[in-house]
Amino acid sequence: MMDKTPETPYYAAIFTSVRTEGDRGYSEMSARMVELAREQEGFLGMESARNETGITVSYWRDLDCIRKWKNHSEHLLAQAKGKGKWYQSFKVRIAKVEKEYGFEKE
Repeated sequence: MMDKTPETPYYAAIFTSVRTEGDRGYSEMSARMVELAREQEGFLGMESARNETGITVSYWRDLDCIRKWKNHSEHLLAQAKGKGKWYQSFKVRIAKVEKEYGFEKE
């Protein structure tokens, strides 16, 4: 499902990951992080997909809002658990979205 995003420009935090085997509490923490992110100042939306590689793109008003989210205490705990048991690898990319276009069937 794709969230509606505002007029450009805005920022995207692109999180790509390869998981380790098993859930070990991942699903519960992931759901909590989505819920928590939606409560943050400057959060604009989120899109996510997973096969072998997971991709989650969250949209933000500005870089300061992304920094605050990265350093949120509960999010820091999830990051530590991710490094310890849920991810084989991950990468975060921050981008400024300057243009957006698309297509949707009626």
